[in-house]
Amino acid sequence: MDLARLEAVRWRNRALLLFDRVAMPVAVCDVYGAVLLANPAMAAECGVTPGRLRGRDVLDLFVPRETTQVERIAEALRLRHRSRYQVSVRWRAPGGTERYGELTADPVSDTVEETPALLVMLRVDGEHRPPSAAPAAGRARVTPTEARILALLAAGATTARVARETGLTTDGVTYHLRRLSSRWQAANRTELVARAYALGVLAPGVWPPEAVVAG
Repeated sequence: MDLARLEAVRWRNRALLLFDRVAMPVAVCDVYGAVLLANPAMAAECGVTPGRLRGRDVLDLFVPRETTQVERIAEALRLRHRSRYQVSVRWRAPGGTERYGELTADPVSDTVEETPALLVMLRVDGEHRPPSAAPAAGRARVTPTEARILALLAAGATTARVARETGLTTDGVTYHLRRLSSRWQAANRTELVARAYALGVLAPGVWPPEAVVAG
């Protein structure tokens, strides 16, 4: 190994050591929000080890309180804007309480041309006990936008048509489909629609397809 590569490895190991010791919950995600690396503080908020967070969608772990925030950020990243992005989120702590706070995402890459990774930091604002009423068993929770996209997809709509019907860009539609596929581990759009019916998101025996769950 040449000296330059050896030095790079040393700096990487030092950075990872520092990353693990940071008290604030921190993760590195790809541009679609999939966790590449998480420190112990971030994993503790989810009640798992850092390795168990790898590949999970950060916005499934920490649910946005306003979906429009996420759509604006997705569009800005598509245009390669290099701003700092903030999303108000809520999540269920290991002890059963619902916590809320703010995710801050900073795009990072070696060059402007590269697709950036996201350095994500979590600020915890507070918590409260979950309400006594629980969601219906077996029914998945989706946003109104996701429900509309799934209903259109079930009707055979193309990405372009879904974009026109929902007012999103085609990249915005693809972003939502990637998140849903990751959340439900669906290999393709056919399986995604099948999961939507199985999870009670789409009403059975109805044409054109209708969403049962809107949020």
